[in-house]
Amino acid sequence: MVGMRDAANGLLAICAVFFGLSPAGSAQEQDNRPSMCTAIARALPNVVYASLDSPQLSQHQVRITFSGHSTYLIESSGGVLIATDYAGFAGPVLPKVVTMNRAHSTHYTDYPDPNIPFVLRGWGSEGGKAAHNVTVDDVLIRNVTTDIIYGDQRFADQNSIFIFEVAGLCIGHLGHLHHDLTDGHYADIGRLDILMMPIDGGLTLSLGGMAAIANRLRTSIVLPMHARGWATSADFIQRLGDGFDHEYLGSRSLTVSLNDLPLRPTVMVPQGM
Repeated sequence: MVGMRDAANGLLAICAVFFGLSPAGSAQEQDNRPSMCTAIARALPNVVYASLDSPQLSQHQVRITFSGHSTYLIESSGGVLIATDYAGFAGPVLPKVVTMNRAHSTHYTDYPDPNIPFVLRGWGSEGGKAAHNVTVDDVLIRNVTTDIIYGDQRFADQNSIFIFEVAGLCIGHLGHLHHDLTDGHYADIGRLDILMMPIDGGLTLSLGGMAAIANRLRTSIVLPMHARGWATSADFIQRLGDGFDHEYLGSRSLTVSLNDLPLRPTVMVPQGM
């Protein structure tokens, strides 16, 4: 297993030389740094280990904390704090980056704190398409757009799946996903190690639809969110079937690295979900 990990690390080093990657770029909009998660999505072996928590973050670790609803806090070892589907408040520490989707007001705010350096909206101006490729210290953030559907009305590219590439991990957040993903979506997403999925079963895509996405992506960790009463974490776990393990966490947070992902795909339900 160590040899496989070394081979994967060697492949990353080769990709870095070939593409001219630096380990951590300065914060900038529309960076040209290529995505590790799409470039080698099919090249790396499925090397996974058991997860351990640690109060300190090494350069290979990420801390993820459930803040509520569809908001997770992602903290890198470089000190970048990200809040997903940010609606105005995500705790006492101001995030450096917030991502937002606008299906309804609990997923965005028109008045983010002006001291937040990076406000990434999942929709473009005047109904256009959002296109983010931003390096903030040791994190690359990009998006893949999907549609918002209300009844028989469909609004193209008004939701974003945000992908965070940090510490060798590929972390995805589905936002307020309303429909099945196409082969094109999967190709743009690439490899994911951790996936945050809405599980309400009604306002977003059905539980069966979410289970199909989870089974296709086969991420090591699935973090549920957006539980609204129509479905529970237990309902979602049951729908996934025998191919997934599950764990109810003893806190709202977990600390993870590429080398300590669970052996089998695992739904991890944080406290407060």
